[in-house]
Amino acid sequence: MAAAAAAAAAGPGVAAPRGLRGWVRSAYRFATDRNDFRRNLLVNLGLFAAGVWVARNLTDIDLMAPQPGP
Repeated sequence: MAAAAAAAAAGPGVAAPRGLRGWVRSAYRFATDRNDFRRNLLVNLGLFAAGVWVARNLTDIDLMAPQPGP
């Protein structure tokens, strides 16, 4: 049902992707569309989540601490 709603929202004459080739084509169009708000939102949220993960997991590293010598 969600695929049909997405196809209906995309506009007339746009069918839901069928099979692996259709999904690859729709993923390629989604990634390369320059005016796609959803893509920009997903990319920005992904970058934000990666930044939060790095900040939470690498805060215990003291870069100014003396390093062990050879």
